Amino acid sequence: MGLVKYHYDNKIVRNFLVATSVWGLVGMLGGLLVALQLVFPEANFAEYFTFGRLRPVHTNAVIFAFVGNGIFAGVYYSLQRLLKTRMWSDALSNINFWGWQLIIVAAALTLPLGYTTGKEYAELEWPIDIAITLMWVVFGLNMFMTIIKRRERHLYVAVWFYIATFVTVAMLHIVNSFELPISFLKSYSWYAGVQDALVQWWYGHNAVAFFLTTPYLGLMYYFIPKASNRPVYSYKLSIIHFWALIFIYIWAGPHHLLYSALPDWAQSLGVVFSVMLIAPSWGGMLNGLLTLRGAWDKVRESATLKFMVVAVTCYGMATFEGPLMSLKNVNAISHFTDWTIAHVHVGGLGWNGFLTFGMLYWLIPKIFQTKLFSKSAANFHFWIGTLGILFYAIPMYFAGFTQSLMWKEFTAAGFLRYPNFLETVLEIKWAYALRAFGGALYIVGAVAMVWNLWKTAKSGSLLANEPAEAYELEKNVTHKGGHWHRWIERRPVQMLVLSLVLVAIGGIIEIVPTFLVSSNIPTIENVKPYTPLELHGRDLYIKEGCYTCHSQMIRPFRSETERYGEYSKAGEFVYDHPFQWGSKRNGPDLHRIGGKYPDSWHYHHMIDPTSMSPGSIMPTYEHMETNTIDTSMTDEKIRAMQTLGVPYPEGYDLMANRDLVTQADSIVNNLKKDNIQITSDAELVALIAYLQRLGTDIKGKK
Repeated sequence: MGLVKYHYDNKIVRNFLVATSVWGLVGMLGGLLVALQLVFPEANFAEYFTFGRLRPVHTNAVIFAFVGNGIFAGVYYSLQRLLKTRMWSDALSNINFWGWQLIIVAAALTLPLGYTTGKEYAELEWPIDIAITLMWVVFGLNMFMTIIKRRERHLYVAVWFYIATFVTVAMLHIVNSFELPISFLKSYSWYAGVQDALVQWWYGHNAVAFFLTTPYLGLMYYFIPKASNRPVYSYKLSIIHFWALIFIYIWAGPHHLLYSALPDWAQSLGVVFSVMLIAPSWGGMLNGLLTLRGAWDKVRESATLKFMVVAVTCYGMATFEGPLMSLKNVNAISHFTDWTIAHVHVGGLGWNGFLTFGMLYWLIPKIFQTKLFSKSAANFHFWIGTLGILFYAIPMYFAGFTQSLMWKEFTAAGFLRYPNFLETVLEIKWAYALRAFGGALYIVGAVAMVWNLWKTAKSGSLLANEPAEAYELEKNVTHKGGHWHRWIERRPVQMLVLSLVLVAIGGIIEIVPTFLVSSNIPTIENVKPYTPLELHGRDLYIKEGCYTCHSQMIRPFRSETERYGEYSKAGEFVYDHPFQWGSKRNGPDLHRIGGKYPDSWHYHHMIDPTSMSPGSIMPTYEHMETNTIDTSMTDEKIRAMQTLGVPYPEGYDLMANRDLVTQADSIVNNLKKDNIQITSDAELVALIAYLQRLGTDIKGKK
């Protein structure tokens, strides 16, 4: 067993650190713009820069560009040192880096152009989904081969979280991304309605769990002990934290669909496991904070540790609040409101953002062999960033409570006190303005950080290949004694397989019955497939990101059935590829909008929303009057729907455009009666057809 000299690859770490800094600013600026658009509707200044198209740009940039690059930077740095070896392949490291950046650029180009699947956090179209899969495999292969050739027998707790992240994100992405392509940048989800909603939020919630949480817990377990020069508080607690978290987390997705058309048994499973999540989540938080016992003087002196302490505290707050919001009586208040936005951003700005900042402040001086350029600038960043979080989150909590109370309030005579949804929007514009101010403060801090780290790097030189040495592992050596968990720590393949089994159990038990047991989705005879024109209109609804502001799910509350009509049934969505239930109401629910207003109302509302709803913050969609639908794709769309099980008659694809023209001409003639001139192939005509169809298969109260 000889001593081996080798070099750590710091260049790849530097590349990912630069990327996370640059994309972080881009994603945050995008968030600031969409926040301002809810205060100043005129900030929706072009077809490609409306709220509906930019919100997915913001979420994808923050999650996959900012946080994603932060994950890769932290993993590539810590993994080499924890395993006492260089990454297995420099080529794969670089392919991972450049491939991920190209994916981000592709997302930044396609989403504003309206190429989207319409599924939150999974909006990217099928060619980009394939690219994501390939890059994730490149990352996983490089990571796992590095683990295999390690010079450290036991795998440290951070590596456990990296392994679970890789295998679970791969499973989530592949299952949720089953789609049927019909052109280069257009596809339909393989799932429909209730099934699609369950798969999407199984993915969506666990994208938060296994992309925004588990890898960052791995980084926490590495960087907090390193930055504080203290050992992890409890090895046993880390074992419980890891295995309990990855098993329980995967079940929690249905809590996004409480009081919806999802079967009650699936909703109940989501609630039970969400509440159970408090224990492992807080176990991890306490393990992180208690690691700093006896090191609080260092915390006061170090901006890096201050960022990390607040990050872990925000993690604790968010992981207490999440289970709280999954209780059905609390979810009845919080869902569709800005409370959810506050909750998400406590995690995003505090947990992910601040831990990334702390990691950056610790790593850049290390790999550039110098001291941080300005401690005062770092402390300024910490305090203004903390203020930014407070100015962001607190107004959103007030906004959420206000929305829910106003939506549900009745007069003494039994009528809705605020029947006009717009009243609830105008009441909270002050909160949206403060939210934008808080976001601006947060960005000012991030800009100060980028300047500070750039000056730090300029004052030193990159140690691209850091020398190190370690003894080779002895072959075929059996170690007896010690903690029982050491057995699994020495066997990365078994750990990967066991992690996959544990995370797959919840998904299988929750998802499979909705496909195999027909009673979970009762059929409704009156529900018919969309007409060709309505199908085009639905695609335009998704293209414009209308689902980011409107829901199509009326919950069985008196306040909602009085406001919108009959509550939504599972069987109404069987032809919806993808589902469009939404997750936030900046505008009213639309599931029963069909037939409520004449065609001319919809026309004027889309061209100038304030003409129908004075004070509206909705963007204008004048471009839809001149843009034309692509009828050459109608036959492909019909054939795709037939493949997905929608019962159009055989050969209908060849005559679909005939019916499309007939229905479009009918709408055009209706508009002419109100002195509105528009061509029958205009996008707006198709959208009106879709809106007028919504909810009309079941006649309820309007």
